[in-house]
Amino acid sequence: MVASHIKPLEEYLAMEYPFPVIASVDGGYVNRFPDLPGCVSQTDDLTDVGMIADEIRQLWIETEYEAGADIPLPSHAMEYSGKFNLRLPHSLHQTLVESADHEGVSLNQYVTTLLSRHDAQARIERRLEAIEAHVTAMSGKGVACSTDKRKARDARAHR
Repeated sequence: MVASHIKPLEEYLAMEYPFPVIASVDGGYVNRFPDLPGCVSQTDDLTDVGMIADEIRQLWIETEYEAGADIPLPSHAMEYSGKFNLRLPHSLHQTLVESADHEGVSLNQYVTTLLSRHDAQARIERRLEAIEAHVTAMSGKGVACSTDKRKARDARAHR
């Protein structure tokens, strides 16, 4: 059964769909259109990502449209106002105000700096955990990392 389309094919093809590009562990780049199920492409060259992504998006939309399937509209990133309310203990509020005064910045700027630092630190910690897991997995496969090789070489030299 063919679904009735709300828009002409050309309108769907003209829409801009977001797609993240991810560097593949095996080399190359993968992009996926979250709004278009199964619409994925891969390329070895970063300069080809845009062209290949556009081609696969168009093919996906044309194929689904011709099959009578509904074409999802593109999602758009949430827009953030940059504001949120936060309730905290009076003592912490006082400490933050005093620290901001000591640094010579507004309370808003001081808290923004603290949050940014922690967010960056958390991202680094997650990346280090992933690297550590990868190194552990590699050493379990009989691949010694350079620090293990260096330790073995140093141990042999001190005998």
